[in-house]
Amino acid sequence: MSHTGRFAPSPTGLLHFGSLLAATASYLEARSQQGRWLLRLEDLDKPRESKGASASIIQTLKAYGFEWDGDILFQSQRLTAYQDALHQLKTHTYRCTCSRKQLQEDAQANNTNLIYTGRCLTQAIPEHQPAAIRLKVPSQKLKFHDAILGDYEQDLQQAVGDFVLRRADGIFAYQLAVVVDDAWQGITHIVRGADLLNNTPRQLYLQQLLGFNHPHYAHIPMATNANGQKLSKQSYAPAITPDDSIRQLVHALQFLGQNPPPPEYFSHLNTLWDWAIQHWQLNRVPKLISRPSP
Repeated sequence: MSHTGRFAPSPTGLLHFGSLLAATASYLEARSQQGRWLLRLEDLDKPRESKGASASIIQTLKAYGFEWDGDILFQSQRLTAYQDALHQLKTHTYRCTCSRKQLQEDAQANNTNLIYTGRCLTQAIPEHQPAAIRLKVPSQKLKFHDAILGDYEQDLQQAVGDFVLRRADGIFAYQLAVVVDDAWQGITHIVRGADLLNNTPRQLYLQQLLGFNHPHYAHIPMATNANGQKLSKQSYAPAITPDDSIRQLVHALQFLGQNPPPPEYFSHLNTLWDWAIQHWQLNRVPKLISRPSP
């Protein structure tokens, strides 16, 4: 099977250096293998979406020289596919009306970190009542090999408990949508930030239940600010700008352990990308969960 990778940002804000790292690593891993690279906009959570963010993300990626294969996939256009998958999982799910306050109270009472206790597992909740849909998870260790971080395992029941596939407001959860779309798009290799590492076992379990193939995973270090916080909209990470593309990409390559020449070496973006694709080595990416940004 040919290599197919993807970059899947959420339009809740503009692209920042952390986003650039994930885009660069996934792009280079695909292109260095003569593979396909797809762009997906994970725009399911409309209340959190920033106005104009999708267009800005697309234009910024173009300005940085990224070239994707095929049309851009917008998750907001895939609701029927997620509903079909949810129906397929019906025997493994149940309805849940727990409020965030109840979840926090349960976590405090059990001295756990918001691990769902199964409060609604045996409750008969009417179909007309707004409710989240949760997936029942087993008490067994799910293992996979990460191409950067090595072997990783997690007991879903102990680590997260039964998790949400569709929220009470009707919005499909990231865990379900990403698995359905990765399978539909034929994604074979996923390169993304280590902040998503502990999501992977949930996605592996969903892939198993839905009869999907398991992609290969590689989780790059998260970039952090001076306070040790992950670069994100919540930590007020500054947006990357098109007029600084070569310098920012060189910094990204340095962060990813690729030892590029200085920015002055590259007269044009095409020259930089040619060098980066030719010299890309995934095994040079630091085996860390996070590290300070340049």
